[in-house]
Amino acid sequence: MTPLQRRGLEVVHKLRGQFIEKPRPLGGDPRIGVALGGGSARGLTHIPFIEAIDELGLKPHVIAGTSIGALIGSGWANGMSGADLREHSISVLGTMRVLAGRLWGAQVRNLGNFFSAGFNLLDARKVVDAFLPQPFPLEFSELNTKLYVVATDFHSWHQAVFSEGPLRDAIAGSIAIPSLFQPVRFAHHLLVDGGVVNSLPLDQAAADTDILVGIDVNGDPSDLVQKTNHNALDIWFGSAQIMMHSLTAHMMAAYPPDVYARPHVNTFGALEFWRVREIVDHVAKDKDNFKRALERRVEMFIRRQQPTIRAEER
Repeated sequence: MTPLQRRGLEVVHKLRGQFIEKPRPLGGDPRIGVALGGGSARGLTHIPFIEAIDELGLKPHVIAGTSIGALIGSGWANGMSGADLREHSISVLGTMRVLAGRLWGAQVRNLGNFFSAGFNLLDARKVVDAFLPQPFPLEFSELNTKLYVVATDFHSWHQAVFSEGPLRDAIAGSIAIPSLFQPVRFAHHLLVDGGVVNSLPLDQAAADTDILVGIDVNGDPSDLVQKTNHNALDIWFGSAQIMMHSLTAHMMAAYPPDVYARPHVNTFGALEFWRVREIVDHVAKDKDNFKRALERRVEMFIRRQQPTIRAEER
């Protein structure tokens, strides 16, 4: 057992329901909590929304991520801008050849079989190492922004939320889609994809924040209503989407986001990562609408703060 693995055993299973909010100082920018959801390749659409936040000159106070949201969120929490994330994603995913080379390094020996029906189980830790920019922090404590990574504990049927200790193991557990990845043993848990129990972790992003943002990249059924020739992979991922949609609806009822984005992404296959350029460009209109909505919410926050500040100054 490595020192990092031993460190992982000390990680406490954190449920944010018992969080006590700290007093909010007067003035200043709003504390923004951002929840990044799961959606496989469609999760690349997180990037334009991060760019929109950058363009408004805002920084997140808390980032919470599930599955690919945890992977992208870790780069954002480490100081990468939306433009940095776009450039890096294109560099490591932009062609089938590049993607195949990285998966080959992560021990995928037959890419064709993997994407059709072979289902060679991947080692999630190796995939995380293959696609993260290098160098990259080993521990949560090295990140610039507070990050919560959500995975599923296969044994307890509950979410396992990580915010300290070894970073890559937590991300690996969060992205470990059943039947595609081996479950990840980490910190007394057997972890599988966080989307199994919490596809949009608004609960983790909500505490100690003034504005709650949810970016839901799961898609919706509208783009597939007329399609009839579904293959086995379509049915598998489509069923997962239905489950995640239901989970997100319940989460939004409990933790209503102040700003919510749900781009139409079902025109892209769940594993079509090599279409990264099309995916990120596809949501340009959604990005603009999101940017305006967030800007309005920030302006509302500032207006609410101003009378209180004047009263304190008298």
